[in-house]
Amino acid sequence: MKRSEINNLMRSAQEFLVAHQFYLPPFAAWTPAHWQALGPEASELIESQLGWDITDFGSDDFDKCGLLLFTLRNGRSTSLPHFQGKTYAEKVMIIEVAQVTPLHFHWQKTEDIINRGGGNLVVQLYHATPDDELAAEEITFNMDGITRQVSAGGTVILTPGESITLPPRLYHAFWGEGRRVLVGEVFKLNDDRTDNRFHQPIGRFPKIVEDEPPLHLLTVDYSNFFQPKSKP
Repeated sequence: MKRSEINNLMRSAQEFLVAHQFYLPPFAAWTPAHWQALGPEASELIESQLGWDITDFGSDDFDKCGLLLFTLRNGRSTSLPHFQGKTYAEKVMIIEVAQVTPLHFHWQKTEDIINRGGGNLVVQLYHATPDDELAAEEITFNMDGITRQVSAGGTVILTPGESITLPPRLYHAFWGEGRRVLVGEVFKLNDDRTDNRFHQPIGRFPKIVEDEPPLHLLTVDYSNFFQPKSKP
């Protein structure tokens, strides 16, 4: 993806979120210079990978195969064994009409995917076989406290206000229908760098062509741009 495309997507996302009265935290608007001036007080942002996450999954066609996310909160893996600190996390996503997030499951994460407004969200489901292929059996799942079933590869439509719970090792793909969709995600803390298993081998994070300076940093930029300064 070109950096100019990423910058334009950030601008468009901010306008869309404000129009839906969903406001991002202040660090969403920080410039690279602001990041570089920070010290250890920003360590949670870096370690928990909070912030902008925009990817085309290596497709070179974001409109057809891509996803824009912003991670609002996430814990550290050290919190889980003792159930202390942040064992929870939250994201907001913007999903375009017919823009596919490819089939994948999570090794550890249980998540609720919530349609917060706009169009419909279409979710396709498969169980994973022991060797991580697509199983043929029916899926039983929970949707807003109600148990439902769908055949393997079937789709569930989430209208605004509806949500679905996705446990580990349940393959899912999703895309927007009708209009651009504002989607929430509430989940057990996780690390996107290690917790995704895509059915087809693809890239989770984009390869970026730096045709202009970053407007705001992506989480994948932190190691290049953020160099915390020690406090005296």
